[in-house]
Amino acid sequence: MIRRYGEPVKPGQIYKRRPGVYAILARDGMILTTHQAAPAPEYQLPGGGIDPGEHPIAALHREVREETGWKIAVGRRLGAFRRFTYMPDYGFWAEKVCTIYLARPIYRLGPPTEADHVAVWMTVPQALDVLGNVGDNAMLAAYAKTLG
Repeated sequence: MIRRYGEPVKPGQIYKRRPGVYAILARDGMILTTHQAAPAPEYQLPGGGIDPGEHPIAALHREVREETGWKIAVGRRLGAFRRFTYMPDYGFWAEKVCTIYLARPIYRLGPPTEADHVAVWMTVPQALDVLGNVGDNAMLAAYAKTLG
């Protein structure tokens, strides 16, 4: 059973399953996040949906590059969670199955290529204060406990 965060399931609502991969990008005591300005301003762990036929790790590399402009080295899988939400960019309700990896930013390739995204470095406590997704926040909090 994968833990659910966020909104409860709406009775009678049909949800499309949307698997995704996300990363806690740690380097030199900082975390690389992405700020998405639209449809609603929000700080997030970089990542996103896995396209049909795409390997999850390839999707993670692609999504992080699009949202932050950084090349990464993927470490270990930290965990997974589900959230039920409306995805205005796609026009449907989704059961998002979010798998979180620990990864290390290697070097900056350039600016984010995804519209309305900006890469933002911050400390773990700062990130815990501003992450807009309860599941992202829970995964980062669990990671922070391993730091001592």
